[in-house]
Amino acid sequence: MTILVAYDGSADARAAIEFAAKHLTAEPTVIVTVWEPLLVQLKKYPLAAGAIDPGTEDEAKAQAEQHAKEGAELAVAAGLSDVSYRAVADNESIWKTVVDVADEIDASVIVTGSRGLAGVRSVLLGSVSNHVLHHAHRPTLIVPPAKTTR
Repeated sequence: MTILVAYDGSADARAAIEFAAKHLTAEPTVIVTVWEPLLVQLKKYPLAAGAIDPGTEDEAKAQAEQHAKEGAELAVAAGLSDVSYRAVADNESIWKTVVDVADEIDASVIVTGSRGLAGVRSVLLGSVSNHVLHHAHRPTLIVPPAKTTR
């Protein structure tokens, strides 16, 4: 069994790693962070072409690599073993890239945090976790946000 954890540095992604470490058997784990290259951004947001700085692509890749490494460190600290990490460029959409990497490594399960979008924004955009759930042809575990104590 190989566990794929989608990690973007958010609190929900951290909760997903902690849940996987607590509830899944120790198996090889791949932490994946997806980043958007400049050409993908231009394709998705053509009207913003003048506002996108070409130098941000290197920064986005470096930040994704740092997030992936951070996720791997969290996974090891949480008790997962045989952990590797990857920063992967998004060529179409983040959810599709997660599903494609899961297919590539033949992941037994995909673990992701829930995004928790609300209102009109969620209807218009959807969420990465929702798309992964509906398009992956393998078990998918979506971990809800950790409950906050008041």
